[in-house]
Amino acid sequence: MTFHPRYTGLIDKYRDRLPVHDDTRVISLGEGNTPLIRLNNIPRLLKKDVDIYVKFEGLNPTGSFKDRGMTMAVTKAVEEGSRAIICASTGNTSASAAAYAARAGITAFVLIPDGKIAMGKLAQAMIHGAVVIQIKGNFDAGMELVKEVGKEAPVTIVNSINPYRLQGQKTAAFEILEELGTAPDFHCIPVGNAGNISAHWMGYCEFHDHGIVNNRPTMVGYQASGAAPFLRGKMVDNPETIATAIRIGHPQSWDKAWAVQRESKGWFDECSDEEILAAQRMLSGKEGIFCEPASATSVAGAMRDITNGKIPEGSKIVCTLTGHGLKDPDTAIKQSTSSVITVEANLKSVKEAILRHV
Repeated sequence: MTFHPRYTGLIDKYRDRLPVHDDTRVISLGEGNTPLIRLNNIPRLLKKDVDIYVKFEGLNPTGSFKDRGMTMAVTKAVEEGSRAIICASTGNTSASAAAYAARAGITAFVLIPDGKIAMGKLAQAMIHGAVVIQIKGNFDAGMELVKEVGKEAPVTIVNSINPYRLQGQKTAAFEILEELGTAPDFHCIPVGNAGNISAHWMGYCEFHDHGIVNNRPTMVGYQASGAAPFLRGKMVDNPETIATAIRIGHPQSWDKAWAVQRESKGWFDECSDEEILAAQRMLSGKEGIFCEPASATSVAGAMRDITNGKIPEGSKIVCTLTGHGLKDPDTAIKQSTSSVITVEANLKSVKEAILRHV
């Protein structure tokens, strides 16, 4: 029997590629090392010769890709002597910030939009002990407030304007390259605040520039139609979509994301809420992968571009699934086609119920 060293998180694994020192106290929950799952049934349904993988970031400790950046942001905040962190959030960032602050023994302040956050995410922030401040405004208003507070209060901002966030998030690209042995032809990713598409490109370029791989993917960013500033060519003041994690009209990584699009020869596109929810159902019902609506945007867009030929047959595609479906259980239940069957607690009743469905 071969024993392998215990995995202790992405900072320990990629220490030589991250801005930490040998004596840095690492704040980790074992994030990273998420599965790259090859889709079996969806490509057959599309009747196209493509190889589709999903990087399921919903299996990070707090259920989203935010943990990759948060381990770095909080580690550096603690190293620099900070006793408190702050973020604006549509949900996932607040959950992650609260958990890593708890791990570090510091305080987390989170600003969330009034009535615009999925309950699973709010529950996480609260149970981890964050100070939750609900504002009568959207994420973009919260982000502006956080930037102003950061100038006047002794707190470290841990939104993606914090450069250490992107350093942590770039490791997802490292893992994909290591597992595939090469870059995919296309990497499809949901775009909200646009930090993640920028971070992935950073990771792909780093391995390419160091000669570890000899290719880089075309980066494709998909937005929800009601929150699609990259498609409108300007900021959107009142974004609306069922995909709450990307309900952002003023992305903080606007310039970085446009640079990624140009450098990778990629594109941005948009998906309707109906397309997003259909993709979520398809991933759950056909592949057994339960992601939150925003995550499914990458697969919804990829399926459309595979069907229309913009992504050609023979391509190897990776789609990022940014968060777990349990982040937003209400949306999942509302659109579920399954029903709960109530029967008497006896063999005859249970057997009859089963036979009606086989």
